[in-house]
Amino acid sequence: MRILFVASEALPFSKTGGLADVVEALPKALVARGHEVAVILPRYRGTKTTAIVMPSLTIPLGNRLRFPAVADGTLLNGVRYFFVDDPQYFDREGLYGGPQGDYWDNAERYSEFCKAAIEIAKHVWPADIIHCHDWQTALVPVFLRTSYSDDPVMKDMPVVFTIHNMGYQGQFAKDVLDRAGIPQATFTPTGIEFYGNVNFLKAGIVYSDYVTTVSKRYAQEIQTAEYGYGLDGVARGRGDRLVGILNGVDYAAWNPAKDQYLAAKFSAKDLTGKLACKQDLFKVFGLPDVPGRPLLGIVSRFADQKGFDLIAEVAHEIMREDLSLVVLGTGERRYEDLFRALASAYPDRAAAKIAYDNAIAHKVEAGADMFLMPSRYEPCGLNQIYSLKYGTVPIVRATGGLDDTIEPFDLEHGTGTGFKFWDYSGGALLYTIRQALHHFADERIWKRIQLNGMTKDYSWKTPAAEYVALYDAARAARGLTQPARNQMPVATSK
Repeated sequence: MRILFVASEALPFSKTGGLADVVEALPKALVARGHEVAVILPRYRGTKTTAIVMPSLTIPLGNRLRFPAVADGTLLNGVRYFFVDDPQYFDREGLYGGPQGDYWDNAERYSEFCKAAIEIAKHVWPADIIHCHDWQTALVPVFLRTSYSDDPVMKDMPVVFTIHNMGYQGQFAKDVLDRAGIPQATFTPTGIEFYGNVNFLKAGIVYSDYVTTVSKRYAQEIQTAEYGYGLDGVARGRGDRLVGILNGVDYAAWNPAKDQYLAAKFSAKDLTGKLACKQDLFKVFGLPDVPGRPLLGIVSRFADQKGFDLIAEVAHEIMREDLSLVVLGTGERRYEDLFRALASAYPDRAAAKIAYDNAIAHKVEAGADMFLMPSRYEPCGLNQIYSLKYGTVPIVRATGGLDDTIEPFDLEHGTGTGFKFWDYSGGALLYTIRQALHHFADERIWKRIQLNGMTKDYSWKTPAAEYVALYDAARAARGLTQPARNQMPVATSK
């Protein structure tokens, strides 16, 4: 199959969150299965391109015309990349906003991007299916079923739409219909209207052939009022076309046997290097290494979603236990201040780096004994899966992908990969940390938990196969059985 990804960010070109990791790794996994894959991204500031594929597209936005170029066509790990190049819209300091908040014209920016993606699929890189990600790309299926409904090439193009986080929906006032060139006929309760506003994420859910989320549990959760952010009824309405596929992780980048950032390599066959990584982590954070003392690690964006309100509730109780704590991340100021205060109050046992640092993130995964993720909700989560591979035992709340990937340790049977709690409360979190500390005291039991996790396989191999089956189902739903083979070479010009 020829599979076209449309996304607002992807490594190694742009990143604000886990979406970028997925849109880097999943296309590579699909190529490894023999498929052809291209990815369309905005050309943000700092993205270097070498060639122009099309010098100008004509994109109508309401009563205006815009003329973005299509840049590059770079081939990376077997994946073709194209960039929608409009400096006025995308050559900015941030991807979606700046210090003052979201950009006021995001609706127009990503409407143009979606229309340009369809034109690329029509004229540059013919596809068998389009896979869209999050609200920034949600107008692709809307335009295909409206503006392109009479187009013989594009009208039956199947679309799979993935929700990476239901909390980010792309809501705008009704006047963006004109400014973003969205057909007025779509502004209905069964279309993209949401309490008088335009809701891009709702558009993706309603107009796509299949909708996916990034874990099976999260697919169930978004159909409830607690996790649906007002769209739970819409999600339930598409329940027969809503599928949860757990994200994989890239073991080429996250593997303690090969990790370039570590003080020592180690594996499930030989764990001795993990102690050297723990000693190195103490040095990185400037803490004394007390032999036998457990080390709790956190790498995260500091936000309520990630459960930091629970940590704040019981922070001093946690620090009264015989443990050390290292924290890496940035986010809400009150949580940054919380960890600074803990480091000040417990200078020999707590330290925080208020930063994003990939190298130190690897060191935390390798050197910590336990990894804390008490999220309020977590569509998939990657760090708990990295932690398993590094023999760093996860302590998680049973939600979304955390619930799908972490099995509670069972002492009687010696099974399980971590510790988890269900009730969203500081007390439940504290109890679970104490439970983990209790088992840490027995070296034999702790090694059993570590090895249980390290031998798990959460690579992209299985998810890629599940996506291919879904692409086939989406094509069949549109009456398409054989892959389209009206391919043309990709033209490039300097």
